[in-house]
Amino acid sequence: MGELGQLDPAKLYDVLVVGGGNAALCAAIAARRDGASVLVVEGASKFYRGGNTRHTRNIRCAHDTATETLTGPYSEEELFQDLLRMTGGKTDEPLARHMIRESKEVLVWLTEQGVRYQPSLGGTLTLGRTNAFFLGGGRAMLNELYRTAERIGIDVVYDTPVTALEIDGGVFKSATALHKGVPHKLRAKNLVAAAGGFESNIEWLKEYWGEAAENFLIRGTPNNRGTVLRMLLDAGVQETGDPTQCHAVAIDARAPKYDGGIITRLDCVVFGIVVNKNAVRFYDEGEDIWPKRYAIWGRLVAQQPDQIAYIVFDASSLELFMPSLFPPITADTIEELAGKLGLDPEVLGKTVSEFNSGVRPGNFNHADLDGCRTEGVTPPKSNWARKIEKAPFYAYPVRPGITFTYLGVRVNLEARMIMNDGSPAENMFAAGEIMAGNVLTKGYAAGIGMTIGSVSGRMAGRGAAKNAHR
Repeated sequence: MGELGQLDPAKLYDVLVVGGGNAALCAAIAARRDGASVLVVEGASKFYRGGNTRHTRNIRCAHDTATETLTGPYSEEELFQDLLRMTGGKTDEPLARHMIRESKEVLVWLTEQGVRYQPSLGGTLTLGRTNAFFLGGGRAMLNELYRTAERIGIDVVYDTPVTALEIDGGVFKSATALHKGVPHKLRAKNLVAAAGGFESNIEWLKEYWGEAAENFLIRGTPNNRGTVLRMLLDAGVQETGDPTQCHAVAIDARAPKYDGGIITRLDCVVFGIVVNKNAVRFYDEGEDIWPKRYAIWGRLVAQQPDQIAYIVFDASSLELFMPSLFPPITADTIEELAGKLGLDPEVLGKTVSEFNSGVRPGNFNHADLDGCRTEGVTPPKSNWARKIEKAPFYAYPVRPGITFTYLGVRVNLEARMIMNDGSPAENMFAAGEIMAGNVLTKGYAAGIGMTIGSVSGRMAGRGAAKNAHR
């Protein structure tokens, strides 16, 4: 692969891909396989390349039959209905249906690029039928894509953030990128923007969340600051998506500010109760199975005082979920646990007692909606309600962990950007998180981000290559 200092500064590429994650690499590979010359510019270092892809585990795609690693079929219509439920019916339906249809090819296509899969993880995720798990996780998947890129002749440079875009009337002219402290002008016939959202830009988040954003933890790298997104919007590309919406989950409050990744996520909300700093519950912990509802908890915690909450459970649930990197806080009594958490022991004791009194008998089944519920308790718990009574007692402190934001650029069925006047851009395409808000208006389901990235990446890459050869 080329280093920027070794490149001919006068070289005109067919396609410039800005970004270095799954969407960017899928775009680059698709364009290159269609005969285009491609340069990938990644703002992060080689070690941190790939943005959020580094922390992923699986991809949710439609498929007609079971495979060696998928336990059954997952139809296009079922995936679309799942998308409607998570977004409350608000999505670009033609684009969503098109991407879901395209997703059926992606699993095989990724395999052709060297990506391998493994059987799904056990425990509470219940994703064996719907989601394909990457062998070795997201970083291994990403490494395979980079190996393929190198093998087929794609130029890649790292530590090279794009600082300016020259765009005139919906036509991309050039990009300015900083490499080793020196600005370079990069020319290409087409641009594919795949540089992620603005989740690492706390000041931008504050525009919508206020000071609460100071308490947000960023699950990915510090690099996703929305610089390219802002430049595109300022250049007249039409925006889409709600800036207050994002993929935000409850993660261990002891996680680092950046790059904690998936090992700080907590999958145990459904097995206990969640209380805020006032030691009271604030939402139904058993509303739906975890893969479809886990991403609501980041926003819920963000709306609580000081953006902090605590998952409280007992010994009967300790081994039913994948633990965090950090051990749970433990005590022999609820009151002692409250003291360790800095909560009012009397109030937490009352909260647990009232919850326990509302639990109704049922057949507990952690793998499915079991109807084990509470009655006469506000808020209710709709499934997996069991009394918290078996010592020792445990708790995890949690904060909002943002994965990516949903504000982005509008695109059409070719992944081509749409300008403010409604016309398609002549030579600008978008892929991944920077355009996810077209499909994801709110909510999330496990693996859907990788689906959007892979599919839109292929679409953008093929479209850019075709554009270059007109």
